[in-house]
Amino acid sequence: MKALFACVAAALMLIATPVLAQQAPPASYYDNTGHPDAWSGGVKMVDIDTPKGKFRVWTKRVGNNPKLKLLLLHGGPGATHDYFEAFGSYLPREGVEYIYYDQLGSGNSDKPTDTDLWTTERFVEEVEQVRKSLGLTRDDFCLLGHSWGGILAIEYALKYQANVKCLVISNMMASIPAYNAYAQKALMPAMDQKLLAEVKALEAAGKTSDPRYMEILVPLHYEKHILRRPQAEWPEPVVRSFAHLNGELYTLMQGPSELGASGRLERWDRFEDLAKINVPTLVIAGTYDTMDPAYMASMAKKLPKGQYALMPNGSHMSMYDDQANYFAALTKFLKPLD
Repeated sequence: MKALFACVAAALMLIATPVLAQQAPPASYYDNTGHPDAWSGGVKMVDIDTPKGKFRVWTKRVGNNPKLKLLLLHGGPGATHDYFEAFGSYLPREGVEYIYYDQLGSGNSDKPTDTDLWTTERFVEEVEQVRKSLGLTRDDFCLLGHSWGGILAIEYALKYQANVKCLVISNMMASIPAYNAYAQKALMPAMDQKLLAEVKALEAAGKTSDPRYMEILVPLHYEKHILRRPQAEWPEPVVRSFAHLNGELYTLMQGPSELGASGRLERWDRFEDLAKINVPTLVIAGTYDTMDPAYMASMAKKLPKGQYALMPNGSHMSMYDDQANYFAALTKFLKPLD
């Protein structure tokens, strides 16, 4: 979504997410005893070893719960944690500790330029180093991945599920080829074909940075399948996150087209391997998502301990455009694990 990020960053009229009445978290939620990050407001820079040297990534803990700590994996690749800020309206009152995290190359974390670092396998090892540094264990560690973060969460669980208490795959299919097929067979045929042809011509000419590209795609695609509100009403945390996208990282792994994925992720497919993930796993889908909700229902069935939640009004950013349903489903899944 690199072109989109620049576009929404220029929006002049933004409407903030409504303020919700807050149920007070339990008193223990504010207990910082034993937390070395208390003096920094929960922020911790985590040292990461990579084949290309040492770097640092940014994390921030919110709340305290010895039994339930939710690490948030943002999308992109190359977006930032910021759009997860909506979680602050719901998880504290449920007593769920959660951790913001900017992956290497993103947001407040280091931004090396060596493209050899941008592989799924290396990101998995990064997540494991973050887990160790934060002291998360099988007794308390839950992982939520949204979009690209869902790919990363699946890959992490396949290698390190012995360290995981639970898993949430939000708005991400387990196969890029299946995702691309859904775009071709379901999403694109429903579009204005004349405008779609113009988008395809711009892509073929390598002109996805042309302002006309996003001028077409915002109403044609993004306001229907990414976040179902007029762009001018998109919440500030979403605009902020998109505006700080690492475009080089995004394009290398996702590819330049906004109507499908290519790049290094083009052949990624883990559907059959979902049967190997034995921890409780919630799959969250949106009716209007870029991801096929029927396929995501089949993912939940493939997972030995899978659960499925469909957001009836949701798209790719269901935590915003179907917010009440999204957090009701998430907390319903998490609370029995607390």
